[in-house]
Amino acid sequence: MSGPLEGIRVIEMGSLIAGPFCGQLMGDMGADVIKIEQPGEGDPMRQWGQGAKPAWWRVIARNKRSVTLNLRMPEGQQVARDLIARADILIENFRPGTLEKWSMAPEVLHAINPKLIIVRVSGYGQTGPYSDRAGFGLVGEAMGGWRYLVGEPDRPPARMGLSIGDTLAATYGCMGALAALHQVKHTGRGQVVDSALYEAVLQVTESLLPDYGASGHMRTRSGSILPGIAPSNAYPCSDGDIAIGANQDKVFARFAEVVGKPEWAEDPCFKTHHARGQRQIELDTLIGEWTRQRTVAEVDAIMAEAGVPAGPIYRPDGMVHDPQFIARDAIHWEDHASLGRIPMPNVMPKLSQTPGSIRRPAPDTVGQHTDEVLTEVLGLDSGAITALREAAVI
Repeated sequence: MSGPLEGIRVIEMGSLIAGPFCGQLMGDMGADVIKIEQPGEGDPMRQWGQGAKPAWWRVIARNKRSVTLNLRMPEGQQVARDLIARADILIENFRPGTLEKWSMAPEVLHAINPKLIIVRVSGYGQTGPYSDRAGFGLVGEAMGGWRYLVGEPDRPPARMGLSIGDTLAATYGCMGALAALHQVKHTGRGQVVDSALYEAVLQVTESLLPDYGASGHMRTRSGSILPGIAPSNAYPCSDGDIAIGANQDKVFARFAEVVGKPEWAEDPCFKTHHARGQRQIELDTLIGEWTRQRTVAEVDAIMAEAGVPAGPIYRPDGMVHDPQFIARDAIHWEDHASLGRIPMPNVMPKLSQTPGSIRRPAPDTVGQHTDEVLTEVLGLDSGAITALREAAVI
């Protein structure tokens, strides 16, 4: 098997991050993902990334086949419906109402394919007063409560440096699709999976809302710490920084022993979780004085030996050489004609019996697999495909 989703056909519409990342997750697990791209233009993700040679496309479009289709033309919409009629899952991240405008509303698609699962990823969901607004990840992160918490207390809200709102909404969309796929076995009926960016962010805000409801507590930005959780921070070493999490009582006792301060474990100022939280800045300062005298590797080795969670704060150049990453094949390497040998995150999670895999690289050209898919899936001959191309449908 090529993965647990082998035999599942996915039609991916939309562009940029949320919809395509959902498709990437399914493709990594073995699904046949057919990506619809606008003729000539393609997905803007083809140009996204950083550095002299942006390479994000190599990740988010792997395990996919590219088909060009002009969805603004009735003829293109009909070809799309024909493909969807033979699919298990449709993914789209257009603004709500777009599918309906193209005569592909859920009720229309379910009339031709009752088992179809339709994953709809959008800024605010398919209902509510904001549903027809344009929505990007940064807005979902802001409204979902994330942005207000990220950064230093005396500075404006910051961002993570990654499009976490999009990938969270995509991941929840994928989870919903898999749940719906299981339900199809019992009912024979597909359904809509409605994943809103702001709600996806809201799901991972932990006790933000309950704490507010219980006591009126309003969490705010706290920099590199979690207020009241200590020691749990990034600490300076002689050659970089290391993350250490020794906030659980028994772990802290082991930590205190290896840093040469066994008395901390019995000191009322540091003995309990609550006490350490009250003296968080003081404790972090003392730990920093110890770590500054050692290298990252030295501190990492000491913590590992003592059973204290710790690890270097990596950049890509550290990840690609780390023995743990290498041993578990956490990084996949692709040899590309123009980009050279490039690393990317490998498929995860790892399944013991039917693991996913990277079976095909991202399509280099827009519509690279158009003829192949239209022939294989729809049974069109070369004459019919040529006619579609001459009419600018594909």
